[in-house]
Amino acid sequence: MKTKIWISLIGLLLAVCIALSLWLFRPGQPADSVTVFSDGQKLYVLSLHTDQTLTVRSANGTNIITVQNGKIAVTQADCPDGHCMARGFCDSGAQIVCLPNRLVIQFSGSQTIDGIAG
Repeated sequence: MKTKIWISLIGLLLAVCIALSLWLFRPGQPADSVTVFSDGQKLYVLSLHTDQTLTVRSANGTNIITVQNGKIAVTQADCPDGHCMARGFCDSGAQIVCLPNRLVIQFSGSQTIDGIAG
């Protein structure tokens, strides 16, 4: 009898965890614009509704940012690790960051909190 109760409690706990995970990690609303920072200074506020390519040069390195079809990505960077390029095209969520070049792309506008941001 006790075994059935424990199995039921574990099953219920597992179901609650799965439901909570699905709710937390649902996709956020697409952002309307992004703010580009380099070395901690605000450089640009870009609309995601206008396709464009932008080159950001600093003492730390060069990044090429592409806005296309309502999404943004770092398409080229001279940093050694390339993690910023691996992120790909995004329209919401956590910031796109190139640590070696000290570049940050922050989403803004009408987006909701998602699982990454907490």
